[in-house]
Amino acid sequence: MALSPLRSKFLHHNRSLSLPSKSSPSSSHLDVNISGFEASCSSLSSMESSIKGLKNLYTSIDNLLLLPHIQQIISRDEWIDQVLDGYIRLLDASSTARDLISSTKQHVQELLSALRRKDADGIRCYLSSTKKSKKIIQKSLKSFRSKSIVATVEKGSEAWELVQKLSDAESITVATLESLLAYLIGGRMQSGWSLVAKLMHSKKESNYFHGANEFEKMEALLQISLEGVQVEEVMTLSKEVDSSIQNLEQELECLFRQLIRTRVLLLNILNH
Repeated sequence: MALSPLRSKFLHHNRSLSLPSKSSPSSSHLDVNISGFEASCSSLSSMESSIKGLKNLYTSIDNLLLLPHIQQIISRDEWIDQVLDGYIRLLDASSTARDLISSTKQHVQELLSALRRKDADGIRCYLSSTKKSKKIIQKSLKSFRSKSIVATVEKGSEAWELVQKLSDAESITVATLESLLAYLIGGRMQSGWSLVAKLMHSKKESNYFHGANEFEKMEALLQISLEGVQVEEVMTLSKEVDSSIQNLEQELECLFRQLIRTRVLLLNILNH
């Protein structure tokens, strides 16, 4: 599998990702999670795996934060306030992604109901709601911008290395959530009735679906269904999407809770 741009970026950093003077298994594990992270967006199931990867990333951050010498570094540095602010942004971003996934799930379930009834108006309602959702997602994506931590610490010090780790984790998280929302929008295949016309006159419709994700395929098939074509295929695909979205929604909820735990851990360190 080819390296994602995000993974490639971290693998080619010139700096060391290990705390120099007091390395530990926890630190090494976090380094591996950061440098080896790959946000895949080839399918809903791959996005689910990416969200699981984020949860594991923050679990390894928690393990690092539990180390006494790391807690000493945190308790005496002012930059931690910027880290805490970053977690607020991450919580907002993950909450937004979770809400949009939940909304998408509701639309797909309404579509399934319309397909079972062979309700053309219900299908049109889904297509209309999809257009509205895309606009909302595009607007949300503009707010998904992480801010780098500007820490006044000595470069190469343990505090500096810790700041870089936490900053890298934040950037990875934002980029992954952006990929998820962008996946819901699609846009990598031919759109509109030009694609539908080709599909209706071709027995090799898979050729026109090459590179398309589940949502793009559903839209194209639904356009054909409105012209009287059988709906069995889109029904099967919709059921698969519904199941995948529910799993993804659960993983986003787990990630949200994990982010809360990590931020609370940081606050507890500061308060002791």
